[in-house]
Amino acid sequence: MASSRELRIASWNVEHNGRGRSGDEDKRQLAHSIVKAFEPHVFFRQELTRAWDNGKADLYAEGTRLGLMPFMTRPPEGRSRNPVGIMIDPVLFDIVAEYQYDLPWKPICRLRVRIKGCRRPIELASAHLCHFDPDIRATEARWLTTLADCGRSVIVGGDMNSYPHTDLESETLPDWDTIPDRVHYEHRTIERDGKRVSDTRPDEILTGSGVFTDLGLYASTILDQSGALLPTASLTRTDQGPAQRIDRICATPDWAQTLTGYEVVATDDVKEVTDHGLVLARFDLDAVCRMHDPIR
Repeated sequence: MASSRELRIASWNVEHNGRGRSGDEDKRQLAHSIVKAFEPHVFFRQELTRAWDNGKADLYAEGTRLGLMPFMTRPPEGRSRNPVGIMIDPVLFDIVAEYQYDLPWKPICRLRVRIKGCRRPIELASAHLCHFDPDIRATEARWLTTLADCGRSVIVGGDMNSYPHTDLESETLPDWDTIPDRVHYEHRTIERDGKRVSDTRPDEILTGSGVFTDLGLYASTILDQSGALLPTASLTRTDQGPAQRIDRICATPDWAQTLTGYEVVATDDVKEVTDHGLVLARFDLDAVCRMHDPIR
């Protein structure tokens, strides 16, 4: 592992687990190489398609390649077959508990961990909000806020399938009159004041009242990192309008003071694998440890 003074947390929707619809193993291996280069200590995964099959062989193969301990949700019968997961560095973290929450469309994966030598636990959650129903997305977002109850320290990474709600990014939201994919229009808009507008409700729920901090927005406005607000999806389709920042990492406000960097990785290799950029947040590990009550 690289210097223990930096904590790296990544989140990535690897479309159909890097195999696409044709089962291309080369793309999956390329995905592993891309992630390995960043050596994340926490990796929030979306679209672990078929990774539950064959004794979770694909899941463990990826964890071994990355040097991380992998966890994932069980795909629910008759619903989404693209589960989420979390992979963590077993050298840095102790596992306290593992949970799966069976929400209306797709389960959310949650781990409770501790940094070795610290007392205060950290809640980790990987989410892939419903792609077709804004009301389900709002319910999923409200559920995620429960993790922060009672002063818990939380980091959430995922594909939110919806848009940032702040004025800073409002001008970059889709012009729905120009979007050819009308199914996408039905999936990604809500009605407000008699008009159909971009669905920003999940972000309003998660960050609008201060339950969580949008770490990309914090990096852009407080740390002056303009690349933190680059779009993440779709990197390949043209019928759904310009790419948008739908993949995000957010955390309870205590984490913001330890953030040192935030970036969207959308290289040609990334586009070869999936239609989503990889999101990476960097933290001062010493500051994170102090925040979580080190054992003296």
